[in-house]
Amino acid sequence: MKNYLDEIRWNEQGLVPAIAQEVGTGKVLMLAWMNRDALNLTVQEKRAVYWSRSRGKLWFKGEESGNIQYVKDIRLDCDNDVVLLSVEQVGGVACHTGRHHCFFKQLQDNQWVTVEQVLKDPATLYH
Repeated sequence: MKNYLDEIRWNEQGLVPAIAQEVGTGKVLMLAWMNRDALNLTVQEKRAVYWSRSRGKLWFKGEESGNIQYVKDIRLDCDNDVVLLSVEQVGGVACHTGRHHCFFKQLQDNQWVTVEQVLKDPATLYH
């Protein structure tokens, strides 16, 4: 039997983009990256684990902030190169800026305008 990890088209760095979508609202919360270990741990733990490219290590979403993402469903797109996680977002904040989601800038008249408010002071999210 084929391992589910072998069916994914990993990029040259051994990563796949992972979209976190909120259960219930359908809102796209964020895009992050996963390697094989991150996806395997996500499946085992039923909580989102990503690969932090900036830190070069596994990133258990919410390990510092408490804003954990509990995974309810995992999908793979038709090209086998994007993972979609349906998550329950604990704490109401998915973005390190203290906003509900990472897509808070909107293009208006050829300018990026911040259209979502900060819900929690980012200084209080991380230790």
